[in-house]
Amino acid sequence: MVPQAVATPSTIAEIAELYRQSHTRGIPLTFRSGGTSLSGQAVTEGILVDTRHHFRSLEVLDAGARVRVQPGMTVRQVNARLARFGRKLGPDPASEIACTIGGVVANNSSGMACGTAQNSYQTVESMVVVLPSGTIIDTGETDADERLRQLEPALYAGLARLRDRVRCNPASVASIQRQFSMKNTMGYGVNSFLDFERPLDIVTHLMIGSEGTLGFVAEVTFRTVPLLAQVATGLALFPSLNAATAALPALVAAGLGTIELMDATSLRVAQTQPDSTPELAALAIDGHAALLLEYLAENADDLARQRAAGDATLTALDLVTPLSLTSNSSERANLWHIRKGLYTTVAGARPSGTTALLEDVVVPVPRLLDTCESLISLFDAHNYEESVIFGHAKDGNIHFMLNEHFDESASLARYERFTAEMVDLVLGQGGSLKAEHGTGRIMAPFVRRQYGDELYAVMKEIKALFDPKGLLNPGVVLSDEPDSYLANLKLAPTVEEEVDRCVECGYCEPVCPSKDITMTPRQRIVIRREMKTAETAGDTKLLAELRRDYEYDGINTCAVDGMCQVACPVNINTGDLVRRLRAENTSALEQTAWLGAATSWGTMTQLGGLALTVADTMPAPLVTAVTKVGRALLGADTVPLYDGALPGGGAKRRPRAATDPVAVYFTACIGTMFGPAADGAGVADAFLTLCDRAGVSVMVPDGIDSFCCGTPWKSKGNTRGYDRMTEAVLPALLTVSRGGELPIVCDAASCTEGLETMQANARAAGGDFAALRFVDAVEFVGEYVIDRLTVTAPIASLALHHTCSSTQLGINDTMTSIAKRISPDVHVPVEWSCCAFAGDRGLLHPELTASATAREAAEVTERSYAAYASANRTCELGMSRATGQEYSHVLELVEQATRP
Repeated sequence: MVPQAVATPSTIAEIAELYRQSHTRGIPLTFRSGGTSLSGQAVTEGILVDTRHHFRSLEVLDAGARVRVQPGMTVRQVNARLARFGRKLGPDPASEIACTIGGVVANNSSGMACGTAQNSYQTVESMVVVLPSGTIIDTGETDADERLRQLEPALYAGLARLRDRVRCNPASVASIQRQFSMKNTMGYGVNSFLDFERPLDIVTHLMIGSEGTLGFVAEVTFRTVPLLAQVATGLALFPSLNAATAALPALVAAGLGTIELMDATSLRVAQTQPDSTPELAALAIDGHAALLLEYLAENADDLARQRAAGDATLTALDLVTPLSLTSNSSERANLWHIRKGLYTTVAGARPSGTTALLEDVVVPVPRLLDTCESLISLFDAHNYEESVIFGHAKDGNIHFMLNEHFDESASLARYERFTAEMVDLVLGQGGSLKAEHGTGRIMAPFVRRQYGDELYAVMKEIKALFDPKGLLNPGVVLSDEPDSYLANLKLAPTVEEEVDRCVECGYCEPVCPSKDITMTPRQRIVIRREMKTAETAGDTKLLAELRRDYEYDGINTCAVDGMCQVACPVNINTGDLVRRLRAENTSALEQTAWLGAATSWGTMTQLGGLALTVADTMPAPLVTAVTKVGRALLGADTVPLYDGALPGGGAKRRPRAATDPVAVYFTACIGTMFGPAADGAGVADAFLTLCDRAGVSVMVPDGIDSFCCGTPWKSKGNTRGYDRMTEAVLPALLTVSRGGELPIVCDAASCTEGLETMQANARAAGGDFAALRFVDAVEFVGEYVIDRLTVTAPIASLALHHTCSSTQLGINDTMTSIAKRISPDVHVPVEWSCCAFAGDRGLLHPELTASATAREAAEVTERSYAAYASANRTCELGMSRATGQEYSHVLELVEQATRP
């Protein structure tokens, strides 16, 4: 569904104006935030209202016991703020990285551990609601119920009437009590008529799970729950699904916080994952099943008590291998990846052109076995291969996944037949067709079937009371069209290898540096698919328009930082696509020029540094004006924009001999082009000084001034120059490292990652460079140097910026640990994001870096720090520009703090 218009309001008043425009023009209005479902809740052919960009305020209340938050914040962002108070939100969806508060409330999302006791319905204290009439109600105000009665008399009276109607009907009461004793997000939350007396409270709780069909939730105040940081996790392998489900009552009674089910197909899929356990990898799976078990506690003593109390239960389980529980973070991460990686593996391996469907249902726990076995039979009957079943076993809530070709009539008919039988199965087991993902469009036609005519009529009246004109997200939650779930299904045309696996889940969006200025990775992929669709349809006008706009939005403002791959459940790096498109758009002249640069890189870096040094001696406005003229003549993606915050050039890289070195030091070329902070000597001098001070011998190879990790060529799509640099660097490093005996240490995180990428690309092309080992200087100092140093001048306070590369290298914890060795007050911003400086991208498109760093900069500047640090010179420049504070490499600060 393609909207007529997309609005990005920033105030409640603008929301009210959008309501007015919708009513005046008769155009439907749909809010889009970030939910936990892919069932079509947030698409429309009317006006799409993006509420993620501007509604992002957060206020922690009562030392974390409560939190007031707007709908654009993600669950992870909120929990990061609450963590310092030992608290968290009750809902714990697996998609916390992407789902926003607006989506979580709209879906009444739950998750692995929260069940029905800590979901939004149970933990919301109050909210600010903008009704379709434009009325704004803060349900937390003492006179809010009376204000609702005065401002919305028809709604107030209607809800009171429906409350009494439901309560006076024994069949309705029994049905609601039965269905809402389980997780249940099907239809509207009519349980609110039983749980609350005041129409105001009924409004608050009807909004939860209403998926934007009753009004806009502008702000929510939650009661938080304790953060259970002490955890023990284990994978219990059972001989059969029957044995696994039979163990559930005892396991629930033993106090397990999390019990996740995986069927035999899930286990076969999990065996293919690199972090599969030895026990699982060795298992000849034949009808087996597994439960991922986890104890959760606030402190170590509580965890020990839980484990002791449940030991007899776990020992008595009918398992094929002994069960062991671990609290080791990396081991736990591997176990959870077995469970969460199911979606990755199945969705990522699906045939090109198919759509991945992830559905969730719930049944009473005693009926879980029959339901799972019947679902497996349905998969076989309809030839859905590799369809997995997994989920929250202690709640009777399971997810299943299948792949389908929605562009083929026979496949669509198969899906229709499967859905009909699946609905019969789940409702026949006394379950709900939606447990935590929201009704959406997929299950809207089946709400009447699940609740019966009377409660469905109540739901229809709810919708009419809130939205008399029926313009707010029509077709979602309720639908009288029996086949509406088969309409407007998303197709996934085959486009290109880099992105065909994308399921458009949106996990990549919160981590993307360009999300607030142009496009997210998901949007870049969607537009590529739209281009393909337009090309196939012969719509040359649309195709030309999309290609024209994509140049800036899709290509030029992509930081190609790879953070999308870190978040992506199917392991897509949209930067790979952008780099290829840049290569296709690069002229032969540019390829030749960059090939020449690769041949004489030492000279080029020195000239670049010299240019900055000369510019630094001149009036900054003059130099800026000159570069603006160059950008106007040659293009903004060719000529960098100078500003006065840039430093002068750095020093030439020089070789250094050493006796019995333990490492080869690869000094990054960005240290030659960009000089150090005003009061610093640069990371190269700092690193060598630290090694000397600690008695750690390192050498710098001959020819270092002409070496590069290749990132400047790769990021721009200059393939010939990249290949030339690869051919020069890797053989030389293999020789100087004695065939890989010595690690190669680099002092810029992005360059360390670049060297690893160069190695991987060379190996993929048949090169034999597997022996090379690359280590970032931060990691090297953390392992070999820091313990040999004495802090003599601790830094009072330090703001630390992790980089996208340090994140992908997995060295953020080491960087933070080193910072804490030299400062008692280290602050890593909760609003951290890739700075998007991306080599020269921040100079070519400074608006990209400004947008990417805005929220982190606002947090950092809330107070003053004695020092500011990162682990990459260009990232330091980007953060210096954003905050107005001088950032330097963290190792420079270590050197200063440990001087004798």
